[in-house]
Amino acid sequence: MNMTETPEQVVLEPSSGKASACLIWLHGLGADGYDFVPVVQHMGSLMDTSQLRCIFPHAPKRPVTMANGTSMRSWYDILAMTPKRTIDPDQLADSVNRMYRLIQQQIDSGIPSWNIFIAGFSQGGAVAYQTASSFGQTLGGLIALSTYVPDGSWVNPFKLHPANCQLQVMIAHGTVDPVVPISLATTALEQLRQHGLQPLWFSYPMQHEVSHPEIADVCRFLSSCLSHTQAS
Repeated sequence: MNMTETPEQVVLEPSSGKASACLIWLHGLGADGYDFVPVVQHMGSLMDTSQLRCIFPHAPKRPVTMANGTSMRSWYDILAMTPKRTIDPDQLADSVNRMYRLIQQQIDSGIPSWNIFIAGFSQGGAVAYQTASSFGQTLGGLIALSTYVPDGSWVNPFKLHPANCQLQVMIAHGTVDPVVPISLATTALEQLRQHGLQPLWFSYPMQHEVSHPEIADVCRFLSSCLSHTQAS
């Protein structure tokens, strides 16, 4: 895959030069878009990525209340952790609207919405939840890793746009995660189930991280979703 870089994001383009599907992957608090580039490069040995464009946006730098006001890359300010996250809803909305624009750019480039996937880790996963559940066109799937649905967002109580009432979802979490307790992931799982979705659930004996078995499961999920859309 060929990498291009801008101040806003990192993009891996398929070596063939022709993308028929797109994966947008959002990093966690304090990281940047480069965080998951090696993961996706490794995924190329586990699945066919020959027509997959991968986009890794950088969150803006801003003060984070729960980090004593330290400025870091953050999709939104975190105001409290109890263990639920209370967040700045306007900053979350800004991040989600940015994702809307990015998705629309991919649609405008010729990739159908149902071949566009949103993945996110930790805080990035919370933005991914908001984006995929509320986007007005059918998406290919959502990958929620070590994450949660935050308080202070418009999906609390959870709301699902009719266009994505059959969204394919993968939720994965570490059983001993000290940063985002697994209870927040199971709460999100139940919210989705209550709205008729049937997420695939995976847990691993790990902390706030990703693992090789998890990435293998991500590849199987993506491959299955892509096979389904191509068959349709």
